[in-house]
Amino acid sequence: MQNRNKLLGFTLIELIIVIAIIGILAAVAIPKFINLTSNAQSAATSAVAGALSAANSSNYASRKLSSSLGVAVANCTDVASALQGGLPSGYTITAAAVAVDVTVSCTLTGPSSTTATFSATGVA
Repeated sequence: MQNRNKLLGFTLIELIIVIAIIGILAAVAIPKFINLTSNAQSAATSAVAGALSAANSSNYASRKLSSSLGVAVANCTDVASALQGGLPSGYTITAAAVAVDVTVSCTLTGPSSTTATFSATGVA
């Protein structure tokens, strides 16, 4: 005959061990997830800066081909007009003069004050 009074389930020791393991995993994982936000914001700012540099290069070539193509660039902020769709909201470009046929380094500021640089080449 089988013993019908036998209880099924976990012992208190097993439950404490599982809770301890979950606590240790949480203590290690949570700081990594918090750090992902700042890494993502920095990467997004760098990506927008890269798009601005590419738009600048394309705009410079187009403008040299014909003055009716592209946009004139006399300031770092003018490069945003060359970017298809314009500068995304939440990003700002530090103003700096750009002389014709001169390439300067410009600063883009994004979410949480993340910064990246991009190139602007002056063109009339």
